[in-house]
Amino acid sequence: MATFLYKLGRLSFRRRHFVALIWVALLTLAGVGAAGAPAAGNSSFSIPGTEAQKAFDLLEQRFPGTSADGATARVVFKAPSGEKMTDPGNKATVKETVKELSDGSEVVRVTDPYQAKAVSKDGTIAYAQVSYKVSGMELDDAAKDALKDSAQDAREAGLTVEIGGDALQAVPHTGSSEIIGIAVAAVVLVITFGSLVAAGLPLLTALIGVGIGVSAITGLASVLDLGSTTSTLAMMIGLAVGIDYALFIVSRYRAELAEGREREEAAGRAVGTAGSAVVFAGLTVVIALVGLSVVNIPMLTKMGIAAAGTVAIAVLIALTMVPALLGHAGRKVKPMGEKGKLLGRAKKKDQPAKPNLGARWASFVVRRPVAVLLLGVIGLGAAAVPATSLELGLPDDGSQPTSTTQRRAYDLLSEGFGPGFNGPLMVVVDAKDSDDPKAVFAETGDEIKGLKDVVTVTPAQPNKAGDTATITVIPGSKPSSVTTENLVHGIRDAGAGIKADTDANVLVTGSTAMNIDVSEKLNDALVPYLVLVVGLAFLLLIVVFRSILVPLKAALGFLLSVMAALGAVVAVFQWGWLSGLMGVEQTGPVMSMMPIFMVGVVFGLAMDYEVFLVTRMREAYVHGEKPAQAVVTGFRHGARVVTAAAVIMMAVFAGFIGSSESMVKMIGFGLAIAVFFDAFVVRMAIVPAVLALLGRKAWWLPNWLDRALPNVDVEGDGLRTASGDDDRELVRV
Repeated sequence: MATFLYKLGRLSFRRRHFVALIWVALLTLAGVGAAGAPAAGNSSFSIPGTEAQKAFDLLEQRFPGTSADGATARVVFKAPSGEKMTDPGNKATVKETVKELSDGSEVVRVTDPYQAKAVSKDGTIAYAQVSYKVSGMELDDAAKDALKDSAQDAREAGLTVEIGGDALQAVPHTGSSEIIGIAVAAVVLVITFGSLVAAGLPLLTALIGVGIGVSAITGLASVLDLGSTTSTLAMMIGLAVGIDYALFIVSRYRAELAEGREREEAAGRAVGTAGSAVVFAGLTVVIALVGLSVVNIPMLTKMGIAAAGTVAIAVLIALTMVPALLGHAGRKVKPMGEKGKLLGRAKKKDQPAKPNLGARWASFVVRRPVAVLLLGVIGLGAAAVPATSLELGLPDDGSQPTSTTQRRAYDLLSEGFGPGFNGPLMVVVDAKDSDDPKAVFAETGDEIKGLKDVVTVTPAQPNKAGDTATITVIPGSKPSSVTTENLVHGIRDAGAGIKADTDANVLVTGSTAMNIDVSEKLNDALVPYLVLVVGLAFLLLIVVFRSILVPLKAALGFLLSVMAALGAVVAVFQWGWLSGLMGVEQTGPVMSMMPIFMVGVVFGLAMDYEVFLVTRMREAYVHGEKPAQAVVTGFRHGARVVTAAAVIMMAVFAGFIGSSESMVKMIGFGLAIAVFFDAFVVRMAIVPAVLALLGRKAWWLPNWLDRALPNVDVEGDGLRTASGDDDRELVRV
């Protein structure tokens, strides 16, 4: 591989005008396609195989035209102090609002609070429910505007009016903190390279890669049903890895120049060596992201594949456009050690190089590996303690900031009707195979009334055929509580008994039940996903490092860092530690997809640093250095660059903490803190400590496996042998 990439790097350097033109043309083409494509909304949400989804599908068949999974809005009215909603003036205002709400083309029905008895016992709060033909993710802006205008008219008449439900879902925005993250990355690159030109190359290529990826996602959003969150995730990951991959290529190029090589040769060698590490690091990220498809949640699958495509583009740009731009930059990119006028003059060539900070740190770790290992493991273990109280759920209006109308509507409904009113359960009774459907409907209602935490059970509402009915159940607890989850399982257990007696199917659905089913589905998929992703990456790393223990150590270190990161997420988003600093207005359960998502993304990113850092160590070891000295050499060449890459990635991810979308905010924080733990504790401390303790055993590989594995030559031995640069005998490992 190194030889092929070496030739690719030299070709890109020589044909730099052509290569740059191709990438600019692709960016232009993607941009034009995105500009002409329909605006990206939110993708449709379906969870195949869950009971809640089966119930929705059954409702579509037995209650045609009701749009059971369509968007809903609850327009909540509160009377002024001293008045009631039943007063003639307030009642007339509500009637007029209901009439306005019924005019929309996408509206299926609007319930009148007075006919539906949707007025609180004290008479101060009432609500009208609006049902739409399409889901909240597909509702157009005109319908949302009409909903807001109707509420505003009622406000002007003197009522307090707030809107809850999923009809007002908005496209998330990230805020100015994303720009700050990129600015921090630029500063780190300038400090690392000491040159504005060298620092600008990784930023430029990363932005081009992200531009192509996000534009392609935007252009295909309507065709492939890709939501706005998909492009945000692709931007987040693509920008981080794009900068990092280009950073490693440019750093190796400057190191090759410092060895006295011509620029074209240095570009070829940089791509042949560091480029090989980029390819395998990119593969681990792609495997982790594409592997999300095993969860069988279409939205998550699309997000993973789209982000993986952006990572693949980042790899291709690093291998081709980076050497092309290095050719354009010419002498403006100086050899390693020459900082130019910005940071001082270069040292003389014959002046002995002093050990840098990375080499001094590695020497310290090699001398005291047990102490460093214990300190690192205990520290990460302490950070992971909050993860033991992890509570999972999907965000509802109760997790929204108090400044939003959705949250205020949630609070008004809780005040007037109880907390469980915000998460009603819809029970679907399929009695098509029963002898007496009406008796089954009545029996089901009676069974549910006898369960704990049930406040209200409405009479069964049968369809025209009389073989299927819906029953609405109001819990006594809020939607995200464990008590409500237990009630859902209790209804399903009771339904199993009814089916045994009457052959009727009892299904529980609604947004609350759907959230519970999604959480359970994600939990069930976590272990198979972990085995698949870690297993494939483990095999890949065996090929890269030609070792058993090094990949094993990498995987165990990852588990430590991801558990510590989950602990930090629980502490901030569930316990509320530093929540004000992070802009978390409402604590609550951690998003259900967070653990599996962090496992996938963090594993891929963690292997980036493992490949980049340990490849340098193996390169030194196979060329004759002792194991301990190889660790120091690897840090001398790679620690500064890996540190810069980690700081950049943390800055980019942290920039998304300013998002208005709670999911994006949580992902940004989780990935940023995970990179910190993995790069600075696991890779910079635990990894060298373990390698120092293992010695030559770290690079052991059975002879039969050594012969069976393909030689991918990540270290670039073929390049050295071909040119005669290295006359030292390679160590057999």
